[in-house]
Amino acid sequence: MKHFVKHVTALIALALPTLGFLTTSASAQSTLERVKARGHLICGTSQGVPGFSAPDDKGNWTGFDTDFCRALAAAIFNDPNAAKYVSLSSKDRLIALQSSSIDVLARTTTWTSSRDTGQGVQFTAINYFDGQGFLVRKSLNVKSGKELNGATVCVSQGTTNELNLADFTRTNNIKLNVLTFSNTNETAKGYDTGRCDVYTTDRSQLAAQRLQFAKPDDHILLPDTISKEPLGAWVRKGDDQWFTFVRWTLFAMLLAEEHGVTKANIDEMLKSTNPEIRRLLGLEGDPGVQFGVTNDWAVRIIRHVGNYGETFERHLGPKTPVALDRGLNKLWTQGGLHYAPPIR
Repeated sequence: MKHFVKHVTALIALALPTLGFLTTSASAQSTLERVKARGHLICGTSQGVPGFSAPDDKGNWTGFDTDFCRALAAAIFNDPNAAKYVSLSSKDRLIALQSSSIDVLARTTTWTSSRDTGQGVQFTAINYFDGQGFLVRKSLNVKSGKELNGATVCVSQGTTNELNLADFTRTNNIKLNVLTFSNTNETAKGYDTGRCDVYTTDRSQLAAQRLQFAKPDDHILLPDTISKEPLGAWVRKGDDQWFTFVRWTLFAMLLAEEHGVTKANIDEMLKSTNPEIRRLLGLEGDPGVQFGVTNDWAVRIIRHVGNYGETFERHLGPKTPVALDRGLNKLWTQGGLHYAPPIR
């Protein structure tokens, strides 16, 4: 009997390393718990895209995507500045998320099937509906991407833009000389210094980065939209609470805009008798507790950051240098695609 027990004990000891994921999974902290214990959120961001996420001369990050990180921090800590930013290239962004170097990736990253199924990461919700386009010099005198046969095109490697470009050339039976770069800044620089005739990426980024060129008015955005680029925040797979919280942070900002709740009127709206507004603001039910935060989580977001429309207009709208139209990014009530589920 002693020999049997000793034998079984040895087998269990040998098996424990292979079962490590079970004990680790059971005892590991959730992302939200780690963020709370650390005292700040770590947000993966771009290498500098005006309007979306870019550091100012003091190193402070601002932009549409940055505001989403600020919203998460506001909801958790009641402090939008309780977020730290890690600048990531296109090829490193998902690796950083997989390795837990960051808590959330809020950086123009397209939702695709391969990313959603095979890389240990998960898309939360679309915060910007985009599409890939072409930026060219006016002197090239072309009106469409189909007229670019034989041109040299700058594109960032490891992106959906590179794949979409290959599809475009094959579909339209044209040949392009493709010059790839390791990151967005190098791609834009390659085009601006004349190494390429064409710069291709998401249309929103082309509009933003054009502003950084030596002579912005010498360049035009062609009318072609050659892909669908649903953009939004990413999290690691396996943490349902964190996934749900990040996704509903965007939905809260959309619902606030839909119901006219703004930074300016949030205190007045706390007196509302509208049941949907009351649920959003945590006056009825326990929406925040379900996500692991306080019930006034949406109030914190709106008070510190604003609703979706406010952050769009602040960083991307017609009165900004980027001057993007809302287009598909309008609410469903205004002819756009943004439609948030109800809180109930």
